[in-house]
Amino acid sequence: MATARDPYPDALRAIALLIVVLGHWVATLPRIEGGKLVDTGHILAAWAPAGYYTWIVQVVPLFVFVSAAVSSDGVWQRYRAGEPHAHWWAERGLGLARPTVTYLSVLVAVVLVSSYTREGILGELNYSLTIHLWFLGVLLGVQLLLPACVWVERHWGVKAVVGLVLLMASVDLLRASPESLNDLGRFGALVTDAHDHFAWINALLFWIAPQLLGIAWWNGRLRGRRRGMGMALLGLAWLLLAVALGYPASMVNGDLGGDTNLLPPTLALCGVVWLQVGVVMVFEKPVRTFLQRRHLGRWMALFGAFGLQLYLWHKLAELPAAWIGQRLGWPIDAGMPGEPGFWLGRLDWIGLCTLMVVPVMLVVGLFERQRRQEVAAAQGAQRIAAGGVALFTGLGASLLLGAYPGSLIGLPLVAMASWLLRAPQQA
Repeated sequence: MATARDPYPDALRAIALLIVVLGHWVATLPRIEGGKLVDTGHILAAWAPAGYYTWIVQVVPLFVFVSAAVSSDGVWQRYRAGEPHAHWWAERGLGLARPTVTYLSVLVAVVLVSSYTREGILGELNYSLTIHLWFLGVLLGVQLLLPACVWVERHWGVKAVVGLVLLMASVDLLRASPESLNDLGRFGALVTDAHDHFAWINALLFWIAPQLLGIAWWNGRLRGRRRGMGMALLGLAWLLLAVALGYPASMVNGDLGGDTNLLPPTLALCGVVWLQVGVVMVFEKPVRTFLQRRHLGRWMALFGAFGLQLYLWHKLAELPAAWIGQRLGWPIDAGMPGEPGFWLGRLDWIGLCTLMVVPVMLVVGLFERQRRQEVAAAQGAQRIAAGGVALFTGLGASLLLGAYPGSLIGLPLVAMASWLLRAPQQA
């Protein structure tokens, strides 16, 4: 008899996805002058306290945590059976590549159409339309290491996470190189003062941590409301101490190699992981009971099935929202935080984005339903490796270069990855 699907992980992903979508829309600040969109700001640059809200909206570690949890049993069974992990990863890569091809194809069409117009909207939202693709790269990257993480967790448990934290602390210590105790008060500022390329070691160390914790949670090592409360308080104290030591408050700043906790990750970012995992543990029993009593598991699974599409397409909704907002004269440009009407303007902007994303999702849902078919993933290691390189390169080009010219470069690469990652007989 098949085991009933656990609705709690699906609920966690659904909540995290809604936080991401709303967070991205709130963070985008359109600037209108003379009825025209002339710029787009970011709330982090305009309002310093927004950095503290990122402790809630930086939920990519939670996605990694949940994905590792629900995949760990299957990966362990394949590992014990001697089955290659490459095939499993090819299934995941193919599942992400195919809808990304559709998204990038539409971006290419938008780029070509906008080249014949004078609206200027694409130029101001150019990078906003691809910046969110970084999550796909992170998720695929850590899943490459999932078998090793499952093995490590089963042998060392949560102790492995402690080891990762100590290694991250060593990297931050090397970056800061404090000369005296007086430097401790600005330790975090010293860490992020320069772009130390060796610090990218922390990108590997950090993203493995929520993956290991997700596996440990799924295996029953992290349970109980009291433990969860303790971990959540640890995360909050960790973040407050990090800010006191001079680390940036924001956990989503995309300032590559600059004043950022994310690119590359710093020790401060670990506080978000402890906080989120603690909250997961605290609410696990009551939320799971509620979902089971209300028979909401199917709805959570259904929402999860459309989760990737919503994540991919929600940024595109900003394009028609900005166009309609400037045409109708709606207060989508509400000035700066603290000025009258700012938050009302944010609500107008979010409302417009929501209205725009609904028809987009309907069209995408119908299209994906028409093309949906069982496609077997590739088996050969060389073919999968080539597909992986093409996929990561295509995502990277789109992420770093924006819709133009990024989508023009990324689309053929991701399309090639989609072809390589499927079985040759179905190519």
